[in-house]
Amino acid sequence: MKIYDCIIIGAGPAGITATVYLARKRIDFLVITKDIGGQAAISGDIENYTGYQFITGPELSAKFEEHMRNYSFDLKEQEEASIVVKRDDGVIAVKTDKGEYQARSAIIASGKKPKELNVPGEKEFKNKGVSYCATCDGPLFAGKDVAIIGGGNSALDAGLQLIRIAKRVFIINNTPKLGGDSVMREQIESSKVATVLNNSKVAAIFGDNFVLGIKVDKEGKEETLAVQGVFVEAGLIPNTDFISIVEKNAFKEINVNGHNETNVPGIFAAGDVTNVPEKQIVIAAGEGAKAALSTFKYLMQNR
Repeated sequence: MKIYDCIIIGAGPAGITATVYLARKRIDFLVITKDIGGQAAISGDIENYTGYQFITGPELSAKFEEHMRNYSFDLKEQEEASIVVKRDDGVIAVKTDKGEYQARSAIIASGKKPKELNVPGEKEFKNKGVSYCATCDGPLFAGKDVAIIGGGNSALDAGLQLIRIAKRVFIINNTPKLGGDSVMREQIESSKVATVLNNSKVAAIFGDNFVLGIKVDKEGKEETLAVQGVFVEAGLIPNTDFISIVEKNAFKEINVNGHNETNVPGIFAAGDVTNVPEKQIVIAAGEGAKAALSTFKYLMQNR
């Protein structure tokens, strides 16, 4: 079985940037990813990525992918890592749902995934009114009443997209006031389309073939909202279940130092999957570059 110099797991901003840096170093590597773009691909309007005063998430992801595909390397799309181990001989083995691959080093850049609510009706109405991507599914709810579950930047981003499309937008926030960026928050709070319910949480989602409404617990009192769409933006959880040999924090994020090294020599990590503060596209991209440079240094020192 071929042994690569490196395997990169994930192709969001961190993984793609690591790909560009390793390709320029003429490293023989493999990228394994479920999709290309990560969370950036399903983000709405982006106004804080250096070099672009305004660009949408899908547009920026397309730029990333275009840049990445200018280089020659092995790519396994639509594959998910299921386990990562380091053998006694130092080789790192990555098993996926479709095969097994080996390398002298690895960069974990698998990002995060949406957190589920785990309330009655959520699973039953997934893709039948329940969505985890306003960018993907928002246009399907033009002129309809929708609810967004969450109160941070992800919820605000979804809200800014949906107030342009939907008839009414309810934001169900379980804290005393909305969080997130002040500019986004002000736009939501000044919108005539949006209604914010603070100190509230979803108790259940109901409907027939499709969502018809939600039950909301607001400070101990239950009320029903008639909505046709529910957008879950309750936060993200790291995609780290497939790797148990590295140290993680209480949030299951991979612990890294300033060089993106994990506690396992030869295994590096970058982007939202790590304990690095602030989950931003520009930060993930920078961390991907650092991880690639650290990996290159490791490979040169361990020939």
